Amino acid sequence: MGHDHNKDNNHSGHSHTAGVTNERKLAIAIALTGTFLVAEIVGGILTQSLALLSDAAHMFTDVMALVVALIAIKIGKRAADHRRTFGYRRFEILAAALNAVILFLVAIYIMFEAYERFITPPDVQTTGMLIVASIGLIVNLISMGVLQSGSESSLNMKGAYLEVFADMLGSIGVILGAILIYFTGWKEVDPILAVLIGLWVLPRTWKLLSESLNILLEGVPTDVELQKVHAELAALSGVKDVHDLHIWSITSGQHSLTAHLLVDAHTEDSSLLQQAHKIAEKHGILHTNFQIELEHVGTKCEGN
Repeated sequence: MGHDHNKDNNHSGHSHTAGVTNERKLAIAIALTGTFLVAEIVGGILTQSLALLSDAAHMFTDVMALVVALIAIKIGKRAADHRRTFGYRRFEILAAALNAVILFLVAIYIMFEAYERFITPPDVQTTGMLIVASIGLIVNLISMGVLQSGSESSLNMKGAYLEVFADMLGSIGVILGAILIYFTGWKEVDPILAVLIGLWVLPRTWKLLSESLNILLEGVPTDVELQKVHAELAALSGVKDVHDLHIWSITSGQHSLTAHLLVDAHTEDSSLLQQAHKIAEKHGILHTNFQIELEHVGTKCEGN
């Protein structure tokens, strides 16, 4: 049986460094969004703008998402123990899934409220609406700049980034809405913008939720082709069959693989394992475990 320990150790060190960096980014974003949240809620109530309140609702979920994401990183750094041999890194995926569910609920509520406002549109104070939305845009742009790099390697950070990005678009929408209402007096623009913000967020939220669920269900990572990995392993010299092949992710970008390799009696195990590890590494899989067999043991169907 072969296991790539060095790769695991190197990857753990890299993950720890990335985790510290992401913690700092999240702390900055929480400070920015949390400080502005209160002002935006008050501004939305005083100006009677649903679009502004919609943006405030997303800002509220941002603060929640960022706090949960920060907690997820802190918990994820806890060392593995005899009960959780992979540690707590999966927690960040739970956080990403929770953020997606919250966004779904908020979007549905905003669209319902928009329907009520469209029937009976209230008077909207465009000046205050414009000022608050402009400040919100600046805060969101700064937060996006802070979170962007971390979102490329972590679903947890990606979830937080998407929510801030949605708020940024919301702020732009509110600014445009305030200008339209001021010059045209068309009050229905406000609830229409709120609905558009919600409709923009939903597809991206669904993608985040789908990716999170795939990891929680231990599905094959979207960037890995199971059949291709199976074919390359089966093509190795001395390998007669590959079975019990499993590929999954512990958390974002941390893929694992286990497989049984049925080999000829005269195959050199150490050389074969090195080649198998290289194939896995080529597909972005650093945590591998291969079992060498002279007789078939286990399930013949690959992936089972």
